[in-house]
Amino acid sequence: MKARILLADSAEVREGLLFLLGGAWDQAGPAPQPFAIAGVVEVEWEEANTKHTVEFVIDDEDGNPLMVPSLTGQQPFRITTQFEVGRPPGARGRTFNVPVAIPLPPVPWTAGRSYVLVVRINTIEKDRITFSVRPPLPAAVPPQQP
Repeated sequence: MKARILLADSAEVREGLLFLLGGAWDQAGPAPQPFAIAGVVEVEWEEANTKHTVEFVIDDEDGNPLMVPSLTGQQPFRITTQFEVGRPPGARGRTFNVPVAIPLPPVPWTAGRSYVLVVRINTIEKDRITFSVRPPLPAAVPPQQP
C-alpha cells in the first residue's frame, strides 16, 4: 500500500475524484487558517476486502505533537479512521485508488516553526511532508512627524 499526501487550502472528494484548491503548499500563516489534508491511498489487489486503519498526525520540528483544543482539553493532533476497498466484479490483479480529503479548521500552530504531517496505515508510515509557518509579521511603525 502506498500513500501520497499534500496540504491544500481546500479539498473534497466527489464521485471518486479528488478536487483541490491551492494544493501542495509547504508554507502557511503566520496566522492559523483553515486547510485540508488531501491525497491518494493506493491499495494493492491483495490488500482489498480488508479493513485498514489510517492515521494522520502533526508534530513540530522537535518531534513534539501539535496540541489542539478539544472538548476534553488540549490533545495531540491526530485523525484516525478505518477504510476498506472492495474488489469490483471483473477486476483482476489491479490496484485501487482511494482519494482522501480532510477539511480542517484553523489549528494553533506557532509562527516561525516547522511541522511534519505523517500518514500511517496499519501503524506503518507511508508518507510525510514538512511545512513551515511564516514568521510573525513585523509590527507596523507609525509614520514619524517632520
